[in-house]
Amino acid sequence: MSEKIRWGILGTGNIATSFATGVATMPDAELAAVGSRSQATADAYGDQFNIARRYASYAELAHDPDLDVIYIATPHSLHLENMLLCFEAGKPVLCEKPFTINAQQARQAIEQARQRKLFAMEATWMRFTPMMVEIRKLLAEGVIGEVRMVNADFGIRVDYDPKFRLFDPQLGGGGLLDVGIYPLSLAQMILGTPTQVTGLAELGETGVDEQSACVLGYAGGELAVLHSAIRTETPQEATISGTEGWIRIHSPWWMPQVMSIHKPGAAPQTVEIPFEADGYTYEAAEVHRCLREGKLESELMPLAETVATMETMDTLRGQWGLKYPMESLL
Repeated sequence: MSEKIRWGILGTGNIATSFATGVATMPDAELAAVGSRSQATADAYGDQFNIARRYASYAELAHDPDLDVIYIATPHSLHLENMLLCFEAGKPVLCEKPFTINAQQARQAIEQARQRKLFAMEATWMRFTPMMVEIRKLLAEGVIGEVRMVNADFGIRVDYDPKFRLFDPQLGGGGLLDVGIYPLSLAQMILGTPTQVTGLAELGETGVDEQSACVLGYAGGELAVLHSAIRTETPQEATISGTEGWIRIHSPWWMPQVMSIHKPGAAPQTVEIPFEADGYTYEAAEVHRCLREGKLESELMPLAETVATMETMDTLRGQWGLKYPMESLL
């Protein structure tokens, strides 16, 4: 492993730009190469971030011998194909969430990574923020007693455009996979894998979920009540409730920098932990740590939890009657 971790960026959209902006500030990271579907977009992206090697195909990027890891930032429906390409080329991967379209695809990708002994992680960046690290610590210490309930929402209102990826079934559109995965990942992180999954959704003109609500039940009686939307603005707050109080993660909870701890009969305690740079740097730092320690997955975002969350989303979509076109080919 070189002194700097050399990143390849696969895809040049908005999320790739956000990730690269964060990584560019890290002293132990190098934005070494970018791959796009055309030379023009690869060159424009390379110019923006001073990236030396610009490739007009994802395959050329994957086979660059001087890369330590590749970040995949393409639409959901391409994640499996892109990951398999990288694994076949012997490259570790950080793949933007959702890891794949469904659990079957996730298991397929993970199997290939493990066969080749390559690191893989889903880029659920909120898990690595300092506030989430502190929340896990507080819960482990029993600050609010036994956790009994998680409430979280992530809803935004996006202008309707049937050709935009969020509304396009061919690209895995809908609120669940894009923003609903955040509340689901939070519940998975805190309560584990649910034993019961129940949900309702409003499916829009293109057939994807435009807003949804679900209740997750757990073996010990715990509950998670979660909402997501792409056509409805919501408070974007989360609450973790226990037998001795509750923690409120202030809006926007999925990029948490402020929380308050509440206990009956006591004034709330407010905790602020600002980002030192960009939120994406925290997940990149976790990848750096894992690669340097020779790990094949992260303990903070284990692959089993990626699959479990995807299984929950599969169950919800099954209840809603939402199946993506590419799934019929699996």
